[in-house]
Amino acid sequence: MTRLRKKAFIALFLFTLFIFGTMMGLRTLKPSDGFSDLAPGMEVVGERSDRRRPVPNDMVVSPGQSQLASDTKVIFTKSDRDYSIFYDVHIFYYLWYGTPQMDSKYIHWDHVLVPHWDPKIAASHAQGRHTPPEDIASSFYPELGPYSSRDPTVLESHMAQIEAAAAGVLVLSWYPPGVADDHGEPTEDLVPTVMDAAHRHSLKVAFHIQSYKGRTDQSVHDNIKYIVDKYGNHGAFYRFKSSVGKALPLFYVYDSYLTPPESWAELLTSRGSHSVRGTAYDGVFIALVVEERHQHDILAGGFDGMYTYFASNGFSFGSSHQNWKAVKAFCDGNHLLFVPGVGPGYVDTAVRPWNNHNTRNRVNGRYYETALQAALTARPDVVAITSFNEWHEGTQIERAVPKKTVTRMYLDYQPHRPDLYLELTRRWAEQFNKEKDKWLM
Repeated sequence: MTRLRKKAFIALFLFTLFIFGTMMGLRTLKPSDGFSDLAPGMEVVGERSDRRRPVPNDMVVSPGQSQLASDTKVIFTKSDRDYSIFYDVHIFYYLWYGTPQMDSKYIHWDHVLVPHWDPKIAASHAQGRHTPPEDIASSFYPELGPYSSRDPTVLESHMAQIEAAAAGVLVLSWYPPGVADDHGEPTEDLVPTVMDAAHRHSLKVAFHIQSYKGRTDQSVHDNIKYIVDKYGNHGAFYRFKSSVGKALPLFYVYDSYLTPPESWAELLTSRGSHSVRGTAYDGVFIALVVEERHQHDILAGGFDGMYTYFASNGFSFGSSHQNWKAVKAFCDGNHLLFVPGVGPGYVDTAVRPWNNHNTRNRVNGRYYETALQAALTARPDVVAITSFNEWHEGTQIERAVPKKTVTRMYLDYQPHRPDLYLELTRRWAEQFNKEKDKWLM
């Protein structure tokens, strides 16, 4: 009898250990969220918005034909099938990568390991920087290898992949001329090439104004004027058609909370000292919501909407899927746009080795589908994908491949193909637009 009790105890212990291991392996969602039981094609239940945005007629064209900037989507006809690109599906895009062949050195692929701000925690983690091409600053490895954003073949491949994903608006991470992020080089001179490449694939380009040293409401005014004057007449320049039918440029403003709302109001309200409202530089300005209190600051600052960006569910108030309905309700009540940021997963330990607690495993695409379902349930006007190619934070949907070196074993998309997340994006973009047609009836 004692032996049987011992065996039963061991079996119970092993079972408990298995359950614990499984739960840790699927550490992707907050317990209250769970995985979605709905797949594309099934009915989505959500609160009906009171706002109605006009949806222009769709246009059937041949590839390469120019489009009106305010179209919701464009439909291409090929010999075997029709397919669409949706301009209410946006995708964040980065231009900061470089290689010795194109840029005289590796840029960003050799990113430093960022130390923790607490010296005691920093001392327990690796330091230094990555050494491409075998060791890159990412937990995944791109199919194109560590590439240069200046390589025309890379740019063409990227535009083709984004077109395949049906995301119609490329949201370009942007710094003013001569300015770059802390680990990169200026890239504004590349923007015309990106615009041309996007136009060849019937994509539009919006600008994601990054936080840079000395950024103020006045400097952003100058940035807007520069962008509109230089790119406003380009066929790929994106304009959002508002609820009153006016088509205006749309700008995302990253880390907008770093500037006080009263300063933004000088730029974004009609009574501001250097207001863009009602001028040739008016636009739709979308601020980043991280904390709950930011909603009221965004409203007071005169912004036209808010976006969440971060792909790690639970990382912040704004990035938590369970809060999106409430944020959408706040936006609807104050005539603001809500743009949830949806990502396939999150892992930035290749650059922040101490940040494992914010990792969100992809679970073969299920994390992405759950996030997309949460976005659809909130009934937003626009959905933004985080990201096409932010490899440092592991949010990319760009094609990735298995890779093993002497010192590294990279994550990959297996058992699926390298284009898994492009295909999932297209499928859900199509579902999003089907659901919107129902909401607007």
